[in-house]
Amino acid sequence: MKIVIIIPTYNEEKAIKDVVEGAIAYGDVVVVDDGSTDDTATLAKKAGAVVLNHQKNMGKGAAIKTGVKFVIDKGYDVIVLMDGDGQHNPAHIKSLTSRINGAQIVIGSRFMDDITSMPLQRRFSNKITTYLLNYITGYHLTDSQSGFKAINANHAQLLLKIPYDDYVYESELIRIAAAHGLIIDEVPITCNYTLEKSYIGTADLLKYMIFIIRILSHEIREKIGI
Repeated sequence: MKIVIIIPTYNEEKAIKDVVEGAIAYGDVVVVDDGSTDDTATLAKKAGAVVLNHQKNMGKGAAIKTGVKFVIDKGYDVIVLMDGDGQHNPAHIKSLTSRINGAQIVIGSRFMDDITSMPLQRRFSNKITTYLLNYITGYHLTDSQSGFKAINANHAQLLLKIPYDDYVYESELIRIAAAHGLIIDEVPITCNYTLEKSYIGTADLLKYMIFIIRILSHEIREKIGI
């Protein structure tokens, strides 16, 4: 099984070296530096990653798409997405990719393990978002917002069709997967929140609320035949 790990990053110089060195044991590593102003790109390259650069910050979704475009025709069987801030343990890559034979997408779920270290606000918002997405898609997921996942490379084109470049990307991926009838599985993962930074602001939250309202409205209209 030929695996590539795509890591979108933005100012992650404190963690990126360890993340790349951990991930590279499981496959090729592509770091997409999304306009960092620190040494993220340099440290990632020294650690053994192929580094792609955005001249300015374009958003996590945009960084993922840049990475996918780079790897899509290179013969990989599985694409793994993981964050560059050190919260994801690369050792979980093996359990994620091992389940791809029975599913097209495998999500690393934080809610299938001990979540006491997860910030309370994050826990609450994730629960609500996951409930809504399960209602819309018919899936029975526990962690819709996890950035740690494996995707069968045969379906990589779907990753490029997502129109969002920000944090809505994670939710839209699940909605599009459902629309194409893909099977999504989950495996438990642990997370380290020590170095994690949040770049989600008020404007991002507002945009996400609009996204949820839009797809909920569409779903309700479909159900009642309007």
